[in-house]
Amino acid sequence: SIKMDLLHSNGVLIIQHLQRDYRAYQDFLNFMSHVGDPRNIFSIYFPLWFQLNQVVGTKMIWVAVIGDWFNLIFKWILFGHRPYWWVQETMIYPNQSSPCLEQFPITCETGPGSPSGHAMGSSCIWYVMVTAALSYTVRWKDKSAVTLHRLTWSFLWSIFWIIQISVCISRVFIATHFPHQVILGVFAGILVAEAFEHTPAIQTASLRMYIKTNLFLFMFAFGFYLVLKLLDIDLLWSVPKAKKWCANPDWINIDTTPFAGLVRNLGALFGLGLGINSEMFIVSCKGKNSCKISFRVLCIAASLATLQLYNFLKIPTHTEYLFYILSFCKSAAMPLTVVALVPYCVHSLMRTTEKKL
Repeated sequence: SIKMDLLHSNGVLIIQHLQRDYRAYQDFLNFMSHVGDPRNIFSIYFPLWFQLNQVVGTKMIWVAVIGDWFNLIFKWILFGHRPYWWVQETMIYPNQSSPCLEQFPITCETGPGSPSGHAMGSSCIWYVMVTAALSYTVRWKDKSAVTLHRLTWSFLWSIFWIIQISVCISRVFIATHFPHQVILGVFAGILVAEAFEHTPAIQTASLRMYIKTNLFLFMFAFGFYLVLKLLDIDLLWSVPKAKKWCANPDWINIDTTPFAGLVRNLGALFGLGLGINSEMFIVSCKGKNSCKISFRVLCIAASLATLQLYNFLKIPTHTEYLFYILSFCKSAAMPLTVVALVPYCVHSLMRTTEKKL
């Protein structure tokens, strides 16, 4: 406990230093925090990669869902505090003179802080993207191509670490995480992504397998919650702390609660399984048009445009259970749109145009 308090107090000093000396970069750091938001995986990264390479896109969803599930379990086990409430409750500062940490609209997340979900999600997804891009260059055999591969390798991994460091600094800057929490998140995300580099079975998973995986993830997490609740351990202990110490009650969002993230991810995995095993996917993404660049470009543009419309669908938050149900449905609809609905519509449009010509 003493060592953890020392680690936290040193983290507070780093946060104060960042908030004081990096004020000019506030907009950039807030932007990088949004870049690391796990929700961008489903609305931006996945639509791009799935139309370019279905293997990479499928792996991306699995890595994101399983990584975020592990993040939830780790959060429940580690009981990590967040800086913006820890400084208000700790007794290590003399005369109750707790340091003043500035808060922002994206500071007041309600789940436990360790490991960082943003850092973990960002590292696992960018790891998948970098390794996928490098897999195209590793096959080059001639001498000049090998040199180009090495340069590409250095460039992409440099980009990877620049993004991860920027996301980590941004999360520390807004007083949402301590430094050790974002570092743990980065390396945990890399481990999850590396594990899926050696799991080819996900590419041929049936709808039944997707449903079984969903049920297992949900039942394990919910069962873990109930068992500890019976032992008088409240895994939602962080929610009242967030509501108590957040500078602005309007910044508290139910979407950041532990079960909201779980439901969102399970919905995305179910939607992917439903889409990949649908007749529309087989007709469009496995047909003759799937190899055409024009088909893929149209699918990317239409998918990105359609998914942005989902952002305008505001789920009512007055009833928690209704919120979870609608959140699951919305999350399932996003990969289903990318995998089946949009490609099928584009395929039908192209086929109609070819017939007229």
